[in-house]
Amino acid sequence: MRWKSSDAQVECCVRFLISAGEASGEMYGAQLMDALRLEFSDALEFFGVGGDKMRAAGCDTVVDAKDLAVVGITEILSQLPKIWKLFHHLIDEAERRKPDLAVVIDSPGFNWRVAREMKKRGIPVVYYVCPQFWAWRQGRTKLLRDYVDKALVIFPFEEKFYRDRGVDAEFVGHPLADLSRPEIPREQYASDFQLDASKQWITLMPGSRQKEVRMNLPGILQSASLLGGDFEFLLPVAPTLDQAYVEPFLGAARDIGEAIHLVPEALPALAHSCAGVIASGTATVEAALMELPFVMVYRVTALTYLLGRSTVKVPHFAMVNLVAGEQVVPELVQHDFVPEIVAAQVRRIVPDGEPRRKMLRGLHLARTQLRGMFGAASAATRAAAAIHKLRSQ
Repeated sequence: MRWKSSDAQVECCVRFLISAGEASGEMYGAQLMDALRLEFSDALEFFGVGGDKMRAAGCDTVVDAKDLAVVGITEILSQLPKIWKLFHHLIDEAERRKPDLAVVIDSPGFNWRVAREMKKRGIPVVYYVCPQFWAWRQGRTKLLRDYVDKALVIFPFEEKFYRDRGVDAEFVGHPLADLSRPEIPREQYASDFQLDASKQWITLMPGSRQKEVRMNLPGILQSASLLGGDFEFLLPVAPTLDQAYVEPFLGAARDIGEAIHLVPEALPALAHSCAGVIASGTATVEAALMELPFVMVYRVTALTYLLGRSTVKVPHFAMVNLVAGEQVVPELVQHDFVPEIVAAQVRRIVPDGEPRRKMLRGLHLARTQLRGMFGAASAATRAAAAIHKLRSQ
């Protein structure tokens, strides 16, 4: 804790390094910053890694999350020089600003190294939205035990997994569980984005990182073309991406080009659609919370898949399936991600029949499990309370 003096008063200031390396993480970071301001009576300062949402919440982002938005083993290798330079810039800033506490959010490839450097300097470290080491490379749990003072986990089964391995873990709930359906009426949304309200809409979400878009979007658009002109297709552009990056891919669906609409936010699209084609990741949780039937897809490079598949320790890829303990939504990964199969699966869940009703029951169950643990308190509020308690020890 440091003290700042002025002619008018002396005020107490707690300085946080906060590092969130992708779209979902920086949204969680912004929520957490707001909750920390309510939890602490001291003045707070934030600096670190984030994007527009964290900047709007008052974080001095010395590294932009967009510059870290890579995915896959081979992809990370190609970007290592740039990432290494950004990492050292962040650490240099930490040396200069001397934070009282560090909070790292998701993005384990980057953030466990941030945690290690902060721990070396005697700075307490909190990991919010912990790496899914229970799903792959379980031996890496040692990194949390060595470099993290408190792990704040977002799924109930994670707490026992990490505690059994010597990590001080606390379940605080999922940051997305408090999402409510957007209030904008469907007709107003259609007018705002020049959509045909008389047609059914399908949301397409290829991922929040450029490499994910390159690997997933062409196949998703081919699937949309096979579904034909009976639908309007909504393509939310993640905040870690520029619309200009996404637009050139639309040429793969020239036959339905006028039916594809780029939109700025995912939740209204998910709430007003009849189905979705969603890349594995946080977007599948958002779709589940909106109770939107969808097909999960994902593709990485052949080498990344070969090196990573043997380390996966769970029976499902989609988080909604893991939470429900069964396959609620189909998972079309790598060689199974074929446009004809995707289109056929979408056609199964669009009509009001048993396949759709069964999926809706599973999505409702998963949503209930994600939302029903803590009553009115949000995950960010509970995380802020845990951080305050750690700070007070």
